[in-house]
Amino acid sequence: MVNLIIINEDGHKIARPVTIREDYFAQRNAPDNVKNFYDARSGDEKAKADQVQYCYNDLLPDGILKGCCHPSSTFAHDIDCGNQEEQMRIKDVLLEKKDEIGLLELSGSARYGLHAVCRRQSGKTVRECQYALSMATHTEYDTNARGLARVLYTGPATPDNLFYLDDAIFEESLTVEESAEEYKRLKDRERKKREEVPAGAKKANKHYRPWEEDGGNTQGAGTQCSASSAQMFQSPCEPSDAVPEAASLAAFDLCAEQAGLKPGAMDVWGEHNWHANLMAVLSVGVAKLMDRQQLKAVVAERLPNYSQTEDCQKLIDYFYEKYDADKGFMNASLREINAKVQQQQQDTASEEDALETLEEDCENIVLPRMPQGVRDSIEAVGPALAMPVVTAICPCIGALATGVQLDVHGQKKGLNLIAYIAGDFASGKGSIDPVIDAWMAEEIALAMMYEQQEDEWRAKKRAAKNMKEQPQDIKLPIRFITLNNTVANLAERLANIEGKHAFSFTPEADTVAQKWRSTMSDFSVMLRQSYDGTRYYREARSAEAVNVHIEHLLWCVTMCGTPDALYRVVSNYTDGLQSRIAVARTPDNTFAKLEDKPPVLTTRQEERIHQVAHLLPLMQGEVVLSKLEARGREWLEKIRMETMKNDDRVKARQRFRVCITAQRMTCCLMLCKVCETLIQKHGFSGAETRLKQNPTLWREMLLKAQTPTMLDTYDVIADSLLENALYFFRSRIENAVNSRDYVGTTGGERSKRGKNDSIYERLDVQFTFEQAMQHSVAVKGAGVTRNSVNQMLKNWKKQGLIEQTDMKKYRKI
Repeated sequence: MVNLIIINEDGHKIARPVTIREDYFAQRNAPDNVKNFYDARSGDEKAKADQVQYCYNDLLPDGILKGCCHPSSTFAHDIDCGNQEEQMRIKDVLLEKKDEIGLLELSGSARYGLHAVCRRQSGKTVRECQYALSMATHTEYDTNARGLARVLYTGPATPDNLFYLDDAIFEESLTVEESAEEYKRLKDRERKKREEVPAGAKKANKHYRPWEEDGGNTQGAGTQCSASSAQMFQSPCEPSDAVPEAASLAAFDLCAEQAGLKPGAMDVWGEHNWHANLMAVLSVGVAKLMDRQQLKAVVAERLPNYSQTEDCQKLIDYFYEKYDADKGFMNASLREINAKVQQQQQDTASEEDALETLEEDCENIVLPRMPQGVRDSIEAVGPALAMPVVTAICPCIGALATGVQLDVHGQKKGLNLIAYIAGDFASGKGSIDPVIDAWMAEEIALAMMYEQQEDEWRAKKRAAKNMKEQPQDIKLPIRFITLNNTVANLAERLANIEGKHAFSFTPEADTVAQKWRSTMSDFSVMLRQSYDGTRYYREARSAEAVNVHIEHLLWCVTMCGTPDALYRVVSNYTDGLQSRIAVARTPDNTFAKLEDKPPVLTTRQEERIHQVAHLLPLMQGEVVLSKLEARGREWLEKIRMETMKNDDRVKARQRFRVCITAQRMTCCLMLCKVCETLIQKHGFSGAETRLKQNPTLWREMLLKAQTPTMLDTYDVIADSLLENALYFFRSRIENAVNSRDYVGTTGGERSKRGKNDSIYERLDVQFTFEQAMQHSVAVKGAGVTRNSVNQMLKNWKKQGLIEQTDMKKYRKI
């Protein structure tokens, strides 16, 4: 977290946050700051004091530097160097280990020193983090530069002075409330002398070299800091309730190793083994090494998810009640439990040898940490259904954020999305239904109210059937529209939503296939035009029939169903509907065990979803997300090159709309991140007030939400959508385009190949036309023609992949 220090009229130091790279550069590169920097390098002390100052150690929520008490998730590290040569040498060391030490920024100072900013580990003081960094890199540092109010005098952000900058430095994982709790823990750690540092780290020393000290023994920890310094930077700074000591962690890992488990990597045990494996570790003799509270702190560190469960707490309490610590053995009841645990582990191993794992049968997709609402949706269905539920809720988010228009490839469109969740019966699709209801709760309530008004109007209409005065027709803006509807009724509903998005959901896609069986082409047209937000007109001759004129058809749809129902909904593979649908697959759970406590949507999760859903409609306007657009173009180019090398026309065409859909879905997730940030900082009502008072606030925050994590999420989504489109439709598309009624493309048998098995990769560096023809037939089948191979080679030459050396000879470049 970067805070710019400003001297006010009274001479006091106050601060404001710097949250984007442009602001950061503007302050550092201001003409006065550049001049002061070089004047200071020439020996002008006053010029040094006039440089721009930044504070990295504290959040400074009220902007006041004096008495600050809100540690941030970063810490500053000041290294004094004798000359520029030494500065460059140490710079190279830090950059080489930047991932290990969590480096976010590295720049030079006026005296050829170095200023490093790194991630602070949760529960560790700045002093501990500085010591660990020094031990990991063998670089000396100034032990005085550890206070939360410490500022750094900063020079220009030029290539010769700013050596590294990660945009993550502008993000903050801690809320003000969490930071306040962290401050209490850190002060208690200092007061009780539990910091894992040697005595030398607590003395004033501008050139402290801790690795040269004999043993490096710490005060209060009873272990060598060098053993734990490499682990200091393994996790970002997040709040925790207890801080285990290094000795306790080492003891627990030793017991895990003796129990035949992998020490220090409990996350690979798997949820279904946590209870059994923890019992196995306890049985080795943990009670002789630490007390109950120490063990709970260690388990919270090693098994953060399991440690919060009631089962874990009961197991630890029961263990200490039954274990005879004085005699060092288990009583009969505990021995019986341990025997069951060992048998359970053997059974689990046998099962894993006999069956393919669930992860190998599903998409094996890992999504990064998701924002509020999205995270709750995933927790409500379980991690195996993470991608299906994210795909299902994105149309909800797009419909709720009806005022947001995203610029993709220069075209500004709403977040119009169509999703289909495909899975066999009993595959878990039903658990998505309540999540959809939670997101659309307000719109569902409004729809029920409007439908009641319609029922009352119909009753009056029937009562006045033969009367001269008829009740006036009503047009109600029902946005939650059922798909069990006729073309005319649906079109009329969509015409009455006052320029906002409608949303439709069906848990059974066969409802669509049956209801629209004779008019599936109309359904396809409406969906296609809703994806593009284009004009939709429906004319009828009869005066009583529905006439519809919609300038921009805005309609988001989520459907769940079996794969064969998907083919009944999408029966034409060349009209463009298929490429506009985001398809997700549920994992194969045919042989999966029934979970003891299957995930369900809790009241707390539902409330958190409601909060985000309520804030989304307050966002209105157009937005250009340049980083997301750049990532989309990068992904497009990667797929283009892969498909060209294999002449894979189906995949090459699929990538275009996949890129657009993935950008829209990622934008939906980023909007939820904006809501989460506002709720964390200001509370739910405060977030609503700020969005109403400042209509552009959401846009400013959305630009900052283009974090590396969110951009990585784009790749995950895009790859998943492309894979599923090919999985369900490749062979059908190829058959369709190879039919007599479709002209202009070649086809071949459906085949999934790696990037090293393409036509291009099969060919030698020097090859002939006939060899290219031969490998094309081998990869794509007998339908390959000489003309298609000629065109493929022309494409390769145009893109600089090959050059022609003779009439029929070529060479790879």
